[in-house]
Amino acid sequence: MKISQLAAQQIPQAVALWEATGLTRPWNDPCADARRALETPASTVLAMIEDEEVIATVMVGHDGHRGWLYYLAVDPRRQGTGLGAKMVQAASEWLAQRGVPKVQLMVRNENTAVRGFYERLGFEDQHVVVLGRRLDAGA
Repeated sequence: MKISQLAAQQIPQAVALWEATGLTRPWNDPCADARRALETPASTVLAMIEDEEVIATVMVGHDGHRGWLYYLAVDPRRQGTGLGAKMVQAASEWLAQRGVPKVQLMVRNENTAVRGFYERLGFEDQHVVVLGRRLDAGA
């Protein structure tokens, strides 16, 4: 198994994995998210490949100070085997190589199992509220 940048032709496999693990939302276009991440030096999508199949991913990006993780997914048949932790480590190393001092992520309040996973990896509640708004046409 090797972790490397997702190739553009692998985006459909990554999106299928994200859909299988419940990460997609109807208001976000995951293909566009992946393409945007791959088009800039401040972000990427890392993928673990086995036998030419995408079995795990993490999207990683930064603003120069804070790194962010998105779309961490592991094939449901492989969950619980340490691959998620390996992907978080790979994303953290990607950020550290770029001099980014902090990594963060967002977890939906109701997703307690995933929150526990990240807490076991040393992530802590930052006691902030994330606010946002869509920048869609007409906003």
